[in-house]
Amino acid sequence: MRFQRYLTGVAIAALVAGTAMAQTPPQQPAAAGTLNPAAGQAPPAAAAPTPQFQMADGVLATVNDSVITGFDLRQRMLLLIAMTQVQPTAENIPAIQQEALNALIDERLQIQELANYEDLKVSDEEVDQELAQMAQEAGATPQAYLSFLEAGGIRPQTLREQLRTQIGWQQLVGGRFQSRARVSKGAVDAAVRQLSEAASKKQYLIGEIYIEAARVGGQQAAMNGANQLVQQMVQGAPFQAVAQQFSAAPSATRGGDAGWVVAGSVNPTLQTAMDQLDVGQLSRPIPVEGGVYIIYMRDKRDGSASSLVQLKQVMIEAPETASEAEIAAATQRLEALRPQLTCDSMLQRATSEQGLLGADLGEADVQNLAPQFQQVARSAPVGSISTPVRTPLGLHLLAVCGRRAGGVEAPDVRQVESQLFRANLATLARRYMRDLREDALIEFKQ
Repeated sequence: MRFQRYLTGVAIAALVAGTAMAQTPPQQPAAAGTLNPAAGQAPPAAAAPTPQFQMADGVLATVNDSVITGFDLRQRMLLLIAMTQVQPTAENIPAIQQEALNALIDERLQIQELANYEDLKVSDEEVDQELAQMAQEAGATPQAYLSFLEAGGIRPQTLREQLRTQIGWQQLVGGRFQSRARVSKGAVDAAVRQLSEAASKKQYLIGEIYIEAARVGGQQAAMNGANQLVQQMVQGAPFQAVAQQFSAAPSATRGGDAGWVVAGSVNPTLQTAMDQLDVGQLSRPIPVEGGVYIIYMRDKRDGSASSLVQLKQVMIEAPETASEAEIAAATQRLEALRPQLTCDSMLQRATSEQGLLGADLGEADVQNLAPQFQQVARSAPVGSISTPVRTPLGLHLLAVCGRRAGGVEAPDVRQVESQLFRANLATLARRYMRDLREDALIEFKQ
């Protein structure tokens, strides 16, 4: 699994002792989109010009036996600003500093953990390859890219050391947890079935940023930070880069890409905001329990018009001229039989009893089924057996043996498996990092 790459965009600010500067980089990524004033809470008015920034060069914190200095923190803040294009202001400098310090603490713990694996060494060639790819994405040569960062106050060695740690950490996580992150066939089938059943509902393709209150110093701090991020993205900072650096959601490693979200499957507050957003719009901060969300509406769709279902049936013939007593008797017999049937057993059972007819109806579009069958086909759980359904031919027990979306929205099994694997691996990596933090001795200097 690759780690996130840095995105350099319309502004790179250099925070030095008492000064700030900005330059124009080689290439401009797209901004997040226009703001929807109805979706969420309004951010504050535009901030004042970039403030003066002072930071001592002494030791700010220790992580076990490793120190973090003011110089380290200043360099990380420069990188954070370069990657996200968030301009430093009096209002957002505390949030930038906190995020940079958290990242440095995590990095120190990762370096210490990597030292326990002597055979896991990241070569200079691997770092060079990653740098070359970053430069290519920014539209520059590797040397021009590093020179550009260096002109903004960022030491090339700082970036190389950070890349080396991130490459090694991803290799460690992948090697240690790959077998545990694998997805069973049953889990993949269940996910595909769930996606297929949801395909007829309204769906939203969203980007998300989640500011976790506990990580940034409380709910009000999360709201203040989210307000600043919204303001910066409206002014041009790319959503993807901001999400990679500031979001606590699992989607952060994918630039905040949360994929297609089905209506009704999220927090009602988020659902309300998504309903109000048009494609291309960015929400205002949305407070929820434990933090604050920012939603970017990338696309919407009403759901697939084509729903395919696999049906089997057992029936007792009863023409329209059948008496009420005959209908009642047939209904009673089928109701008694129903608890004993499954998709696998019903056809065999139908052939073994006189007066029963069994049939595999195969896979069909729900819209093409007999009207009496459509309600069962649309809503009955997969694997269930319906109550008796009356048609002009008789009474039927229907087994729903499969359901999936038709058309272009049909989920791809391999893609679903890959997504589940990545999600499992990300969860295991977060737990790993959490455990390292809990076991560490972290001290902050006054």
